[in-house]
Amino acid sequence: MTPTLRLHDGHRIPKLGFGLWQLPPDQTGGLVNAALESGYRMLDGASIYGNEAGLGQGIRASGLPREEVFVTTKVWNEFQGFDSTLRAVEESLARIGVNYLDLCLIHWPAPRRNRY
Repeated sequence: MTPTLRLHDGHRIPKLGFGLWQLPPDQTGGLVNAALESGYRMLDGASIYGNEAGLGQGIRASGLPREEVFVTTKVWNEFQGFDSTLRAVEESLARIGVNYLDLCLIHWPAPRRNRY
């Protein structure tokens, strides 16, 4: 079992995650599956990495129930702003092939762009 931290709302987040930065898109699915087989339960991706489809492939290949995998992705700078962020999240969900994200972050907040 992967050690987790309990958040204030009762949800749990794994203490250690597998990052997808710089993973080749054609290898991401296999690497994600291997990470899950090794015991990782948190996967940390981002739309800008270009490998979200492989993230979903790896989750499905693992055979683990979706609720046992903590999926994080990030919204890139050009998609900041309410409507743009909603679209970016929907696109990430479609690329990954999941119904929900456990955590969605703004990759690099840029408040000076005044899109909030």
